[in-house]
Amino acid sequence: MGKPKVYVTRLIPDQGLDLIRQFCDMTLWQDDLPPPRDVLLRETHDADGLVSLLTDSIDPELMDACPKLRVVSNMAVGFDNINVSAATERGILAGNTPGVLTETTADFAFALLMAAARRIPEGVAYVKAGKWQTWGPMLLMGPDVHHSTLGLVGLGRIGAEMAKRARGFDMRVLYYDVFRREDLEQSLGLTYAPLDDVLAQADFISIHTPLTPETHHLMNRDRFSKMKSSAILINTSRGPVVESDALLEALRSGQIAGAALDVTEPEPLPADHPLVSLPNCIIVPHIASASAATRGQMAEIAARNLIAGLKGEPLPSGLNPDALGHGRSALPKDW
Repeated sequence: MGKPKVYVTRLIPDQGLDLIRQFCDMTLWQDDLPPPRDVLLRETHDADGLVSLLTDSIDPELMDACPKLRVVSNMAVGFDNINVSAATERGILAGNTPGVLTETTADFAFALLMAAARRIPEGVAYVKAGKWQTWGPMLLMGPDVHHSTLGLVGLGRIGAEMAKRARGFDMRVLYYDVFRREDLEQSLGLTYAPLDDVLAQADFISIHTPLTPETHHLMNRDRFSKMKSSAILINTSRGPVVESDALLEALRSGQIAGAALDVTEPEPLPADHPLVSLPNCIIVPHIASASAATRGQMAEIAARNLIAGLKGEPLPSGLNPDALGHGRSALPKDW
């Protein structure tokens, strides 16, 4: 019996690819852009396993077009690109890469907060444009970060790590989450408040929620109207949690002072989008987890999820363990 056939939708670190090569007959999409839909359907039609990214839609159409597919391993902590319930119904195991990117993403979220507060990108652009003539007492002033108030919208793993970083700057930290975390309130010195109160009191609002029907456009015109005019928004969660048109309006009108986004709606955001040209809006290309160590670990977890699923074993980081032993059977043990 030959090796199981696997399709990998993008070039990922060798830490993961080397494991996949050892166990699988791998086809790798090497373009910088995601494989087009027709290519994805064609290349996976006889695949036993699939390593996907957030840019790949793993829906019922694809699952039904791939009758041999037994496992989908998403190299991301998020998995809104996978129809997990449809996968479970078909006995297809699905996995993601949680935990490993938590601290790296929190580092980056705090870096965005600092960059926006102290207007670092504006300063870099100012120098590059040849405008720096002398030291100026009024030049590019921004708010202090230390002793200010941070509002966390969502207190999962990354939100909690963001709170730890804020403590080093003696920030007051408020949070809102659908699940109150009294244990973290005590250990991290956090204060729970309703969402509107968090928005009204915080100098910085950092978003750390998953994308669900309830959080889609959570930050909209009404929510921006409740924020301080001096407040800055940071988003490293998912782009559609923030309504782009409403944010543009809030930034242009001075409803809020600034924003720093690692994720956008749409994504990628076109270079000619009005948000890109605003001096008080920092936009970077979804790189919060982009440290070499973290991306390597993510690739390894994705590979181990894939191989476990192909062997008919529980995934180390599985999303639907109920799919195991149902529908599509595991591959032969001599693979």
